[in-house]
Amino acid sequence: QVQFVESGGGLVQPGGSLRLSCVASGYIFTNYPMGWYRQAPGKQRELVAGITTGGTPNYADFVKGRFTISRDNAKNAVYLQMNSLKPEDTAVYYCKRVGVSPENWGQGTQVTVSS
Repeated sequence: QVQFVESGGGLVQPGGSLRLSCVASGYIFTNYPMGWYRQAPGKQRELVAGITTGGTPNYADFVKGRFTISRDNAKNAVYLQMNSLKPEDTAVYYCKRVGVSPENWGQGTQVTVSS
């Protein structure tokens, strides 16, 4: 059974940083690109950043220069380092394989940016 377990969210002030972690299981991790997604209240879920099987990252324009995605294939993990956080980054953040659908989402991790 494919599973994604996200962690690392929390409450942070504008300009602060957080590092999200996601551990995947139930499939061969190295065979798939991974992505971080987010969903804010009242909005659709959107792709924030992706990383290929070879480790090449790509980012949505709204996080370029602030967020960094990485993966550790030995740990079946993907990370999202978030710097210079803004109130509009407030959302539940999820990780999942990119391009695999349908697929169950994990529980996500809440990120709240507020003073």
